[in-house]
Amino acid sequence: MDRKTTQITITQEEIHMFEIRAMTAADHDVVMPMVQAFYQSPAVDHNTDPAVLERTFRDAVDPAEPLLRGMLLVEDGQAVGYAYLTECYSGEVGGRCVFFEEMYFTPACRGKGYGTAVFRWVKEQYPNYPRIRLEVTDVNEGAIRLYQRLGFQFLDYRQMVLEGDLQA
Repeated sequence: MDRKTTQITITQEEIHMFEIRAMTAADHDVVMPMVQAFYQSPAVDHNTDPAVLERTFRDAVDPAEPLLRGMLLVEDGQAVGYAYLTECYSGEVGGRCVFFEEMYFTPACRGKGYGTAVFRWVKEQYPNYPRIRLEVTDVNEGAIRLYQRLGFQFLDYRQMVLEGDLQA
């Protein structure tokens, strides 16, 4: 009887620790470059004053601001993304909604399942909120694929905003 030897090589993917934690003022210097990258990406289709981005960060880390929550997304102790969450009431669903104002991951951390982890975390944090809402540009195809895979659907109407005084 011949003995045949089979060699099996088992490789283990890199395992990383991913965590979501509240932003603090001390995170400014790691968060703001990611905010700038987000606002210079195809995910955003308009210009925003850098002073507004700074004010938003300050509000996101201010416990006295109840409408905005800043979350730092961390891999192995290093910041790799951020999210800004806000809440509103929707007559369409008869309840409160969580609105993703922004979510950004560094390019090296995309496709690792962290976006899915953030949405699972949000569902755990806001269990009685009937809707999660977000905005996405058409060119942000990777994000669209993620959102649709998770069950998000497009709403068939356009948003309009008024900034400043009425014109009429």
